Amino acid sequence: QRKKSNSSASSSSPKTATKRHEAVSWDKHRGSKARSPYSIVGFTKDFGYGFYCTEIEKQARRWAVSKRKPHIVCVYDYEPNAELRKKLFPVMSDEWLDFVAACRHGESHPYDIVEGPMADDEVWDYVEDFLAGRITREAFWELAKFKHPTHQILFCNDKALSTLRFVEYYEIKDRP
Repeated sequence: QRKKSNSSASSSSPKTATKRHEAVSWDKHRGSKARSPYSIVGFTKDFGYGFYCTEIEKQARRWAVSKRKPHIVCVYDYEPNAELRKKLFPVMSDEWLDFVAACRHGESHPYDIVEGPMADDEVWDYVEDFLAGRITREAFWELAKFKHPTHQILFCNDKALSTLRFVEYYEIKDRP
């Protein structure tokens, strides 16, 4: 059952783009009974601190069921703002790898929004091996090939979050 809202994103809120996006926040509230439409994470992920979501509904559903019940997916509309600083990684690249490695080690960046492929736990293990010198960059790319597409978009601050409008949420009763 989907729950809709006509409210727009507040200045303390986050999420997606001109298109409709499915999203689940990455913080401790994800998948909890709290159905707050936005929350900034308090730990380092691929693109740093902020509010993460995806354009891929199947991926959002996987994120939701990875936490305790209830499994909630939130849907947002995103209205781009040309004044914001946005970094786009269309595909995994050496630049993407270096950016993810820096962010996962707590380095900051100047962007309001960052979008691109996601390094799941398995890929992150390869990143760690690369950073420790256990594998070469070339070996990383061989190991990191995805069997399915991934996507994430990070809203880093209140200005970025103001581009989102909460549309609805729904609960997943069964695993996708």
